[in-house]
Amino acid sequence: MLPAHLKPKNVVLLKAVVFAACLLPLARLVWFGLTDNLSANPIEFITRSTGTWTLSFLLITLSITPLRRWLSINWLLRLRRMLGLYAFFYACLHFATYILLDQFFDWDSIVKDIMKRPYITVGFPSFVLLIPLAVTSTNAMIRRLGAKRWQQLHRLVYIIAVAGVIHYWWLVKKDVAEPLYYAVVLTLLLGIRLAWSLQGSRPIIKDARVTA
Repeated sequence: MLPAHLKPKNVVLLKAVVFAACLLPLARLVWFGLTDNLSANPIEFITRSTGTWTLSFLLITLSITPLRRWLSINWLLRLRRMLGLYAFFYACLHFATYILLDQFFDWDSIVKDIMKRPYITVGFPSFVLLIPLAVTSTNAMIRRLGAKRWQQLHRLVYIIAVAGVIHYWWLVKKDVAEPLYYAVVLTLLLGIRLAWSLQGSRPIIKDARVTA
């Protein structure tokens, strides 16, 4: 059984291990690139990979509070900010792949894409909404905004996650098994929070932070 608390030096070690583990998807892409294993369509492969890891890290971040409450493992909260920032990191790679490799800064084509393709129309504002969450993820910004306003702002993550699943679902043309998996997990995570809200058992402000 995992301990409820960790010594500070163990927390530092844990965060270092998790930090390195979160880089593995990027290392995998780099390795595939170096060994010419990015499939017949490397741009699509990179776009899909960075997109799914963005969504995965969003869901992992949203799972921290339920796991902490059920398992009474307080140190899980120390990982939440890092995991949330990794979601933003992979979203940046996803967006950069589209802008640089797919469209090569053809802004007219990008604007038309955003307007015409539903999955891009949903995905682009989701990425934009992630920016203020990443910018305000520091303890200094929490103090500047105040805990209540900071918490209200970071509830945008629920909208972003829903939009992310819709973005993925619309992108897939045939087999929707994987986006369905993400949709089920997200529905479960949001359902838990809705149940807490109906029971009047809201997470306290400290627990709602994506900070360590």
